[in-house]
Amino acid sequence: MIKVKNEYVNREISWLHFNSRVLQESADKKVPLIDRLRFLGIFSNNLDEFFKVRYATVKRIVDAGKTGKSVLGGEKAKDLLEEITKIVIQQQAQSQMILNQIEEELKTENIFIIDEGEISESQAEFVREYFFKKVNQELMTIILNDLTEFPLLKDTAAYLAVKMVMKKNEQGQSLGKNRYALIEIPKGIDRFVVLPKEGDKDYIIILDDLIRYCLDSVFTMFEYESISAHMIKITRDAELDIDNDLTKSFIEKISSSVEGRKISDPVRFVYDKSIDKDTLQFLKAKMNIIDTDSVIPGGRYHNRRDYMGFPSLGRTDLMYKKIEPLPVKGFSMNGSLLELIAQKDYLIYTPYHTFSYLTVFLREAALDPKVRSIKITIYRLANDSQVASALINAVKNGKQVTVQIELQARFDEQANIKYANLLKEEGVNLIFGVPGLKVHSKICLVEREEPKGLKRYGFISTGNFNESTAKIYTDYTLFTAHEGILKEMSKVFDFFETNYKVNKYRHLIVSPHYTKSTFMKLIDNEIQNAQEGKEAFIKIKMNSLTSYKMVDKLYEASRAGVKVQLIIRGVCCLIPGVEGMSENIEAISVVDKFLEHPRLFIFANDGDPKIYISSADWMTRNLDFRVEVGCPIYDPDIQQELIDTFNISWKDNLKARIFSDKQDNAYREINVGEPELRSQFALYDYYQAKLES
Repeated sequence: MIKVKNEYVNREISWLHFNSRVLQESADKKVPLIDRLRFLGIFSNNLDEFFKVRYATVKRIVDAGKTGKSVLGGEKAKDLLEEITKIVIQQQAQSQMILNQIEEELKTENIFIIDEGEISESQAEFVREYFFKKVNQELMTIILNDLTEFPLLKDTAAYLAVKMVMKKNEQGQSLGKNRYALIEIPKGIDRFVVLPKEGDKDYIIILDDLIRYCLDSVFTMFEYESISAHMIKITRDAELDIDNDLTKSFIEKISSSVEGRKISDPVRFVYDKSIDKDTLQFLKAKMNIIDTDSVIPGGRYHNRRDYMGFPSLGRTDLMYKKIEPLPVKGFSMNGSLLELIAQKDYLIYTPYHTFSYLTVFLREAALDPKVRSIKITIYRLANDSQVASALINAVKNGKQVTVQIELQARFDEQANIKYANLLKEEGVNLIFGVPGLKVHSKICLVEREEPKGLKRYGFISTGNFNESTAKIYTDYTLFTAHEGILKEMSKVFDFFETNYKVNKYRHLIVSPHYTKSTFMKLIDNEIQNAQEGKEAFIKIKMNSLTSYKMVDKLYEASRAGVKVQLIIRGVCCLIPGVEGMSENIEAISVVDKFLEHPRLFIFANDGDPKIYISSADWMTRNLDFRVEVGCPIYDPDIQQELIDTFNISWKDNLKARIFSDKQDNAYREINVGEPELRSQFALYDYYQAKLES
């Protein structure tokens, strides 16, 4: 057993360790080569969002002159910022090393990423033509020397900082001071330019280097002796400052706040570490950046998130094999889904099962003459959403359609504003949630007039109703006609419109009023059973565990002898395996091909398991500041299925990392004689076997 000084892992530090697990995937040779590059892009994108949100929050605490110890797990905010910067610099260096390794391995596959100095004569003509046809007219170029005010740099946009050393006259005197300029890398052009193939060799040049090669065409009017260009970028605080002007609609307020992000405070400045010192000092002085800010030296290329879109080049052998989503046995989309759901509950687990069940369900409800109304919550939609299309179709068929759309879904505000306006124009009744609370629940309710009266059908999910993310996020969705569950779902929709009234629930677990207290009671029940010598265990799968109150409750359960198994993909503030505190708790994280996104809760309950799926993680925001919905699973077959899927994930010995006080992301070791098990692959096999049984 181990002993530790602190009871919790700091949330921000734990998040960085999660992102380190993503970075591990890019170094893992069991991952196909091009997908390793894409994991590098995910790592970079995650880091951008971390600085926009979490780092920015801590910086606000420092700027307000507070320590923040009460909300940061005992750490001072100022010390935490320094620790974050140190870790990030280390991770950036590691990511550069991994990128270099991948590029060398790509060469063995006859894929070459070249820079401006490696362009051959045969490629030069293509590069110049590409520049003048597609790039030159898209460039935003600013000469900096004579500007009285430095231009506003866009959040996470990439810029080339250009330095021109002017020519000298015959006496050796410079014809002028060094000239500095900025070129914004256009976002509307693919970052990776595929050059003409030469024999069996593929060549790619990054857009930055293509622009570097053509700098002489951009700055023809200057007489310079030498010219160089190095990458810089800034990250801005992404917190929304909501206007409280009563004359504005909620959509107008959110739109204004999103616009305000463009001029919010910078929280990170990243630069190419090979940049000339005088260029760096010039930029920092003009931008009023001081070294106490998060100033991070990086590699030659920034915005590595673009590697998520690295071209496939037709090399399917260097990418994960696409799986064919499976149907659910007995849940046929050829007939009426409503008729099938009236008989029994069905569970789908995307992406192992097809997401089409949701859209087919909604389209059937849209066309069914007996359906009177459809109510649904929307948090994130796909860019071209079949869900939105089905809802509009329902309105055109005379149904009453109510959509609760969350305009404050972080980084999706603009998209949701667009959809809100579209749905409103089509006659959908829009609800914008509850003041002070985000609506994060994933629920849909259909009311149908039948011979015996009004009949309800619905589904409840752990993930967003988004066709795009459903291909790469794992999530459970329950389809049910259980009257008790659906009557209470109707109460949730009532709460959106009459939120001064707090409803009571027998089946659903609803935040912000009941989620924390209900799970506390369920844990207390396991504690009591353990003390009485009965079977007692807790199995939980979720994205993040950061609520100190819930962590303390799990520690209490551990001390009482309750066996606790946790599968936490992301942030985990709990420290397992500590004598006298958490010796009965084990915790792992699985990071693999798909993003693990479900929330699943299993309680032994003395041999009669209580099982729930939910939209809520155990984070303070989910428990206290959001509308979340958890749903009990009553069908014995589905209960067993959920237990099976948990156990398969728990037995993973190829992609599971162990949480410990070391925070070293150590892979779980394979015991002697134990077969290798990669849970995401095993789960597909499990569902294929169920289908064939």
